[in-house]
Amino acid sequence: MTISATIDGQLVQWRDSKRYLWLMGAIIPLIPMAMWGLYALTGSTLSWYFGPFFVYVLIPTFDLLAGLDPNNPPEELIEAIEEDRYYRWVTYAFLPLQLVGLIWGAYLLGGGTLPGIEDPLTVVQKIGLATGLGMVAGIGINTAHELGHKKEHMERWFARVALAQTFYGHFYIEHNRGHHVRVATPEDPASSRLGETLWEFLPRTVSGSFKSAWGLEKKRLNRLGKGPVTLKNDLFNAWSFSVVLWGGLMIAFGWEILPYLVIQAVLGIFLLESVNYLEHYGMKRQRLESGRYERVSPAHSWNSNNIGTNVLLYHLQRHSDHHANPTRRYQALRDFKEAPVLPTGYAGMMVLTWIPQVWRKVMDKKVLDHYDGDVSLANVHPRTAHKYGASLEGAAA
Repeated sequence: MTISATIDGQLVQWRDSKRYLWLMGAIIPLIPMAMWGLYALTGSTLSWYFGPFFVYVLIPTFDLLAGLDPNNPPEELIEAIEEDRYYRWVTYAFLPLQLVGLIWGAYLLGGGTLPGIEDPLTVVQKIGLATGLGMVAGIGINTAHELGHKKEHMERWFARVALAQTFYGHFYIEHNRGHHVRVATPEDPASSRLGETLWEFLPRTVSGSFKSAWGLEKKRLNRLGKGPVTLKNDLFNAWSFSVVLWGGLMIAFGWEILPYLVIQAVLGIFLLESVNYLEHYGMKRQRLESGRYERVSPAHSWNSNNIGTNVLLYHLQRHSDHHANPTRRYQALRDFKEAPVLPTGYAGMMVLTWIPQVWRKVMDKKVLDHYDGDVSLANVHPRTAHKYGASLEGAAA
């Protein structure tokens, strides 16, 4: 399908080469069903661990095989492209499939059987199923990210639904009102620092994001003359979706599924925060004479044009344009030539983060090259500042 418009007497046309590839995002919630099919065919317990294999092996392989797509939609057609409702239905389709997959998984976790599964799953198999549900949950948070930035009330409501599976509803508040304000600064818990490992970043970002969300809501409610403990608190509203969802599942399939719900939630959060770790590693906005930070620019986010991860994560890898235009819909996000670029897609880079020595060997040089060797311009972890010759004064607090 070609989108066209006449601008100043000239016909401008654009065709989205990825238009129908975006539907691949709906494959993700089907991971639990795929595990069932593989188990029915092979009888192997390894089939129940297909979820991590799909995310950490198949998607990076797809990135390498499919290559890059650096093409941008014409600026003149951005509005027309955003108004194409096909793209909205692509994201909407994820939600019912996510919920169906979770309910189906909870049924098996509760001891249910299906054709090809004559006996209830063993503990090892249930843990595997929970890992698959966790992969869906983590990518579901990305769907919530796309929907939560939009102005339409229905889409923001859908974002809370997508977040319910992980009990991470406060992400909706912290990301929109916290991260987008403080991005690429030492004060942002979701911006990783040069020399900081993923394993150091995780507790800092999880606790910091919660504290930030609570503080943001407390300030908002104070302006309304209310205390934080109220039903008007959006954190409580967001978490209520999870209470209803988890409570309903345990009523339907038994309390014994609770440990597996926790496992899948933890893995979903791990997947989200691993992506956060990638997106702004070492990037730092500089302070102006006024004491304020400079405006966010394309230079403050790591990007990638790898097709595989982009179609599965709704162009999340065109992260610079997302921060420049938070409400812009995924199909209209552009690539900036001046933005720093990762060696491969987010999925492949996540694997590198597991081994800090490998991650730093690849990425630290890229950060320093980005700043022309001036480490004082980077967001440096205090623990490693001396290794780069940076003063603690210039490092993150």
